[in-house]
Amino acid sequence: MTQPTFLNRQALYLRPDPTRVVVRPFRPATEPRDFNPTDRTRANHIVERILGLSPEMADSQLAEVLDNFQGRHRNLLANFDARANEMEAAFAPHADFTTAQRRLVGAYFLHEYSFEASALFNPSIVVHPDQTGAPPGGCRFILSLRAVGEGHVSSLTFRSGTISADGAVSVDPTARLASIPKVESWTSGPNGDDVRVIFPADEDISERILFPITASQSNGIEDARFVAFMEEGQRVYYATYTAYSGTAIRSELIETSDFVSFRLSPLQGNATKNKGMALFPRKIDGQYAMIARQDNENLYLIQSNCLHNWDGGVAILKPQYPWEFVQIGNCGSPIELDEGWLLLTHGVGPVRKYSIGAVLLDKTDPSKVLARSKEPLVRPNPSEREGYVPNVVYTCGAMRHGERIILPYAVSDTFSNFATIPIAQLLQLMDPV
Repeated sequence: MTQPTFLNRQALYLRPDPTRVVVRPFRPATEPRDFNPTDRTRANHIVERILGLSPEMADSQLAEVLDNFQGRHRNLLANFDARANEMEAAFAPHADFTTAQRRLVGAYFLHEYSFEASALFNPSIVVHPDQTGAPPGGCRFILSLRAVGEGHVSSLTFRSGTISADGAVSVDPTARLASIPKVESWTSGPNGDDVRVIFPADEDISERILFPITASQSNGIEDARFVAFMEEGQRVYYATYTAYSGTAIRSELIETSDFVSFRLSPLQGNATKNKGMALFPRKIDGQYAMIARQDNENLYLIQSNCLHNWDGGVAILKPQYPWEFVQIGNCGSPIELDEGWLLLTHGVGPVRKYSIGAVLLDKTDPSKVLARSKEPLVRPNPSEREGYVPNVVYTCGAMRHGERIILPYAVSDTFSNFATIPIAQLLQLMDPV
């Protein structure tokens, strides 16, 4: 099988960089909230040793730590202070301690984590909320990517870039530093934790890392499918993602208007117990709508009056062609065209080979399939089949720019690239249903 001649693969490779690190809490024994000054835990022992240092020795040790790590992080002393504040119970038995000793406690209970050491994949692209500096006839965009580091823990990282009038894609340089956000609020409920976080507004967007926070996300924030959602003339960015606790998965939601502050909240309903949900960019007939894969095989349309509650659904797409016989799933939110809703799909074929196809849904009733691609648009070519998971091309969301689809896609669960597709030729490729 040959790939469509109109598919323009761009030599713009985004690869994992193990030198980019964040500082994360290190917990050798108990959680900070569990500290009891009378317990003889390993953590208490460490604190006692630090507070047993003379003021001079503590100053010297702190200076050595700063000399070793300061250039790798923004505001390192502030991170030490914040971590020490979380360890407050460990200071209770000690009447006197210096600022340096307190900061050393913070340092000893942090560790560096190389969040994208293993992979940088499954991208999703949306138009940037700030179009300052966009090229004539072009636009600025934000790209989200799934980053994987030690222990196969997934987090969410970002890049920005531009699309020119002729469809050429350019990605801005990646910042050397990276950081995790400050938690502004945390509300626990019967369905899970609702968390609001914020980054410093002066940080480059590529510095901002959404790392797992809640128990349901503890082993990964996976495969975020971002969409610019329009309602009553206002644009809000939502992303459905898979929260992985290490034993269970479920779908959750990210909300932001500026990619500086974010809300991460649980979704409820029987349709949210699987992965791969993708939100339409606007309401349809007064209801929110999702494309989801509820049975690990077919694609469903789900509609709801509440953004956070999803039940039921109707199967609208089943595997039909050999390249998708194992299963099909969505590759991000549907894209609105004059002709209907363009839904990119992934299909799994023989030897677990993943390819990307396309479907056209009716604009007023997206449960109706108008056309679909008989052959894939993108499949692993010989130079794009080796990696952490061989023979996979995958995307979590494309966008329309003029008369082209801008398609970021991942290669073998390792790195990411871009392709552009003329909409007119894509529609001609699809067979009416």
